[in-house]
Parts: sequence; structure tokens; C-alpha cells
Amino acid sequence: MTPIGLLGGTFDPIHHGHLRLAEEMVEALGLECVRFLPTGTPPHRAPPRAAASDRLAMVDLAIAGNPRFTLDRHEIYKTEPCYMVDTLSALRSELAANQAIVLFLGADAFAGLARWHRWRELFDLCHIAVAQRPGYDLEQAMPAELGGEFKARLTDKPGDLSDSPSGKVFRLAIAQLAISASHIRELVAAGRSPRYLLPDAVLDHIRNHHLYSQRNL
Repeated sequence: MTPIGLLGGTFDPIHHGHLRLAEEMVEALGLECVRFLPTGTPPHRAPPRAAASDRLAMVDLAIAGNPRFTLDRHEIYKTEPCYMVDTLSALRSELAANQAIVLFLGADAFAGLARWHRWRELFDLCHIAVAQRPGYDLEQAMPAELGGEFKARLTDKPGDLSDSPSGKVFRLAIAQLAISASHIRELVAAGRSPRYLLPDAVLDHIRNHHLYSQRNL
């Protein structure tokens, strides 16, 4: 079956960096679609600034018009810590047994995978596509236990992700856009415009709902 992609995050707010990453992954891996998964309560970072309903709405606005982008609501309203292993287990119970799932992670996030809850089980539930920016030494950044899994599972053939539902690691070099949600929030709080860093529809939602201590866009 054609693999589906999964991009999780707080999306606080979603911006062009998220969207471009998803687009490049779709093209490189020949994915059927990408599910954008806004998290409810992240276990390893501070709670999101915007409410779940606002973050959900912003993702919905950002992906509108792209038939290969869809919104996944599995986590958004959960108040307990949202662990990816639990979310993927829930997805697996809903999808066909042979449906390949490709989880997108940035290189920094993948290098820290061994700190995730029940991280080894992720390889039984999905493939992982690592977005690596030029000049980043991923092998050097990984601990030994993760490095062993990485070497054993690494493939440079996108077709391998269709041959099984899970278990592979694919590395894709991308020119990541230098955009961060925290910088966007800082601009808004300072009364400066973040226009062109995120979709206009998302910016309008921020302005209309007075998110991030907005003063003057």
C-alpha cells in the first residue's frame, strides 16, 4: 500500500517550515498523504501557548487547498501527556495491517529519540523519515544504542517504505527554512509582523483571535 506520512508538533503556530517539510517528504517518498498531528499535552516541553481549538483551526487553515494534506485529531484534546507510541498504536488499530506509516522527524529530534517513551517500539509501528539539514552530523549526535538501530534500519530506497508497514529509517537532506514558531510568537508579542513566515490565513486567525499577546500586526 502507498505509505502515509505523519507530522506531529504543537503547531503553535504552524508555519511555512512545517508545510515545506511535508511537501518535500511527499515528493521524495511518493506518499499518499500527510497527516498533520497537533499534540495536546507534550510530555517533554512547556504547554502550548495557544488553545487546542486555535491550534487545530490554524492547521486546518494552513493545509486547506492541498488534497494530500489532512488533519489528524488523535491527540489535540488530550490532557494527559501525549506519547507518540500510544498515538501510533491507536492509528495501527484503525488502519489496514499492511498500511505503511512514515513518521517525519527533524534530525535533532531523531538524535534524541532514545529519550522518548518506549522508543524502541516505534520501529514496530512505523518507518521514520529523518529530515537532515546540510552540515548536520547525525551519526555523531546519536547515542550508541540509537546508532545501532539507525545503521541496521537505514535505507536509501524510498520503495523500501512500501514493502513493509514499519521498521525502516530513511534520511532526506533538505534545505530547512529558518523559521521557528517561537520566533513568530516573539514577533507578535513585540508588535511586529510575522507575515511571509506563515500562511496569510493563519496570520489572520492570530490577529482576529488576539493570540500570542498580539498588539499590532
